[in-house]
Amino acid sequence: MTMTMDPVATRVADVVAPFVADLGLELYDVEHVGGVLRIVVDTPTGLVDADDPSRPKGVSIDAIALLTRLLSREFDHAAPLPGRYTLEVTSPGLERGLRLPRHYAREVGKRVSVRLRAPVDGVRRVQGTLVAAGDASCTVRDEETLADREIDYAQVDRARTIFEWGPAPRPGHRSTKGARAS
Repeated sequence: MTMTMDPVATRVADVVAPFVADLGLELYDVEHVGGVLRIVVDTPTGLVDADDPSRPKGVSIDAIALLTRLLSREFDHAAPLPGRYTLEVTSPGLERGLRLPRHYAREVGKRVSVRLRAPVDGVRRVQGTLVAAGDASCTVRDEETLADREIDYAQVDRARTIFEWGPAPRPGHRSTKGARAS
């Protein structure tokens, strides 16, 4: 797990940041893996969906398309990395990968799943609520034991948020939304 961006990703982030900010978005992550340059953008923390204020606002497909066009044009001129690559502009999605300390800090209070590189006290996977995040470690309240477990980022193999779906409709009950009266 990389806790800092590599020099290429840092150079790309410097070029990308003004375009992302102009669209009212935040740069979530930049990854250069193999031949893919992935730019991940998100809405600022705290914005809510106008149709459902209980949900955070997401990035529109129109914003992704516009940013892709703007960056493609800029990269043709600025050439922030050598060689051939495929540009991918995306949002982090419902279940977000956590790679950098700022990713963890942004998701405090949410459910997470963390896989460790090697077992610690016989445990390799931890699921629970992310209760704190610092520069070198995070704290997860384990769902099974309800104990707070401090995890050094260096121990993390992979981590992501867990999207919680709403309750399923009860069997035998139809939704009245959009139903017509007979």
